[in-house]
Amino acid sequence: MAKDDTPTRYGSISRFLHWSMALLLIWQFLSALAHYGFEDTAFESFFWPTHKPLGLVLIVLTVIRLGWAVMNLSRRPPSINLAAKLGHLGLYGLLLLIPSLALLRQYGSGRAFNPFGLPLMSGFDGDKIAWMVEPGNLLHGVLGWVLLAMIVGHIGMALLHRKQPGQINVLPRMWGKD
Repeated sequence: MAKDDTPTRYGSISRFLHWSMALLLIWQFLSALAHYGFEDTAFESFFWPTHKPLGLVLIVLTVIRLGWAVMNLSRRPPSINLAAKLGHLGLYGLLLLIPSLALLRQYGSGRAFNPFGLPLMSGFDGDKIAWMVEPGNLLHGVLGWVLLAMIVGHIGMALLHRKQPGQINVLPRMWGKD
């Protein structure tokens, strides 16, 4: 399997990034569901501690994926229409914005952040920095659910295009079958 994208299908690197991020996003939404729907349960205790570190992994993978997409821009399959292009841009935008808001909030709160034992933010004593905390408090969760709705729409449109006569079956581009 070719690592580079082609005009008819995504290469192995694009596929790996897509599907690994899909699995991480499922985990992230399960952790959010555990936190907000099953507080103080074993379900929450299992999932919630992974939410922040995996959010960091997702933003790193998103940056790598965007870089890879730019490097392969002239070779990758074209968008089937403007709505698909805008939808993908929206997904990428949210995949960058949501964890960025969380990182900004984390720093502004003064709490340390040591994902996987790595000292990313040491934290500080004193008052929270409101202009850093408030956007995350206001938007992180809401935009997370918007992202989930867009992902459901993304999946729905891929399936719709697969089944509708006269449409381009886009699933083989990312799934791996011609």
